[in-house]
Amino acid sequence: MSIFKTIFDGNEREIARMRRTVERVNAFEPAISALTDDELRAKTPYFRERLAAGETLDDLLPEVFAVAREAGKRAAGMRHFDVQIIGGQVLYEGRIAEMKTGEGKTLVATLPVYARALEGRGVHVVTVNDYLARRDAEWMGPIYEMLGLTVGVIQHDLDSAQRRAAYNSDVTYVTNNEVGFDYLRDNMAWQVEDMVQRDLYFALVDEVDSILIDEARTPLIISGQGTEPTELYEQFAQIIPRLKKGEDFTVDEKAHAVPITEAGVAKVEKMLGVSNLYEQRNIELTHQLNAALKAWNLFHRDQQYIVKDNEVIIVDEFTGRLMYGRRYSDGIHQAIEAKEGIKVRSEDQTLATITFQNYFRLYERIAGMTGTAKTEEREFRDIYGLDVVVVPTNMPMIRKDNSDIVFKSENAKFKTVVDEIIAEHKKGRPVLVGTRSIEKSEMLAAMLRRQGVECNVLNAKYHAQEAEIIKDAGQGGASDDRHQHGWPRHRHQARRGHSRQGRPAHHRNRASRVEADR
Repeated sequence: MSIFKTIFDGNEREIARMRRTVERVNAFEPAISALTDDELRAKTPYFRERLAAGETLDDLLPEVFAVAREAGKRAAGMRHFDVQIIGGQVLYEGRIAEMKTGEGKTLVATLPVYARALEGRGVHVVTVNDYLARRDAEWMGPIYEMLGLTVGVIQHDLDSAQRRAAYNSDVTYVTNNEVGFDYLRDNMAWQVEDMVQRDLYFALVDEVDSILIDEARTPLIISGQGTEPTELYEQFAQIIPRLKKGEDFTVDEKAHAVPITEAGVAKVEKMLGVSNLYEQRNIELTHQLNAALKAWNLFHRDQQYIVKDNEVIIVDEFTGRLMYGRRYSDGIHQAIEAKEGIKVRSEDQTLATITFQNYFRLYERIAGMTGTAKTEEREFRDIYGLDVVVVPTNMPMIRKDNSDIVFKSENAKFKTVVDEIIAEHKKGRPVLVGTRSIEKSEMLAAMLRRQGVECNVLNAKYHAQEAEIIKDAGQGGASDDRHQHGWPRHRHQARRGHSRQGRPAHHRNRASRVEADR
């Protein structure tokens, strides 16, 4: 039966093909293990000489992987399993490796990264947040350094010189936001010396489904000082609460839109004292109306944003972290400020913008890894030309992936959740609870405390205390109630199509950024 499965299952055929590479890598291991540290480091210039002489990376791949594996053993105390070698080859070939959680994707990445870095054109390892970029660089960095490669890491607070040095390294760890903004700034630079990036050669994207599918159409925007805010924001902040949902407007959360009805238009025209809201001369009024309707009905305090120190701060939909310096586009941020009764800042003027989808398609080569990709393979193939290979686990899978449970009401759902948490807590097991918003995380924590279960709450309100909150997480008798937007992720086709207007743009003000760089 296994022979027939290999013949008819395309994924199994690929795995069988790559096992032959694993055998060749294993054949090199005795000789590579006998090398001294200096001899192992000398392999990097040796490989580069062979490449310069006309050999290809494909020819060198088994020995290159064997050298990287040995460096992993010596520098990090971890030897790549055979299935990790397979995962490395998937990534090296510019494909997406689906690997189960806990299978060591971070270590797997060192194989293709080292191989591609031998070409001297720079490799970008793209992660979803600053913490992971720094952690992975510190964790895997010794492996590359043992092999004579340089490692850089891009963090939010680096100046231009530090960024240029990091991008000039053989391997650069960076978040998707930072690498995108650096690309935009380079395209706004007045002279070549002000640019920080090199040519976009090879990107290895971690959590590839999140970045290239969920956030694909999220625009990165660099803005400058724009026009002064108009008094219309405050005026519409008085008008919208007087409109009735269902009668004057409807809310389509799936399409992320708030269409107004004819009755609503008549009411607004009367309150504004205009005869026709949709005349050309009233175009600004319709824009303000749409922004205000969305601000009041689609963006909610302590869910999509928080108010701190008289400032509206966006909460990252995917990580639950605060996004300082980012603003919603299309006047929505100003409408939220008016809604919350705080000073409305001037509208920013867009200077440069690009979506993640368009940015990552600029790379000559791209690969990705995640625990969930096969279900979106068609999108990866159609948009990026990437296919997905499911890499087998090193040991038989014993974790149970249970089916979803659907409840008729929210109250029934949370009561069941609380009962489940208490049952696990009594067994002495640590429990991590992911919720969709700050409000829900605090509601669930209150429900648990009423049942006598103490818990820690980590959400955007306690961003600064994150390290202290998670310090003892997982200890016996402790529980950790964590708000983390998008975890577990529930992706819907409709959510991917409305990012142009309704979704928060990753919006960075150029003036404030330049000041920070100084």
